[in-house]
Amino acid sequence: MENVVLIIHLLLALGLIAVVLMQRSEGGGLGMGGGGGGAMAGRSAATALAKVTWVLAACFIVTSITLTILAAQQSSGSSVIDRLGVPAPAATEETAPAVPSAEDLLPPAQGDNAPLIPQAD
Repeated sequence: MENVVLIIHLLLALGLIAVVLMQRSEGGGLGMGGGGGGAMAGRSAATALAKVTWVLAACFIVTSITLTILAAQQSSGSSVIDRLGVPAPAATEETAPAVPSAEDLLPPAQGDNAPLIPQAD
């Protein structure tokens, strides 16, 4: 199923490229001439190529979404780590973190000039 949708998607992409390249340039997109009218001209009538472009673009978007859904369904049950075959780490006993006492949380005394050095207890 995915291969069929992918082939349709590629054909739509090639068709869309061909139809867009066949159309006449009406703007001055990259500084190129090719059409009059300018910004004040009214909206031109939709040509057959413009309609075909819209249809191909809509079908291209539909196949893109379809391919995304198909890929998500195939990979929903596994991860990359599962596919590599890496064994899970052995379960170890977790020790509870040391709870500091109330004296450790107090600021240094007034006359205490000792440097404050962190301790890893």
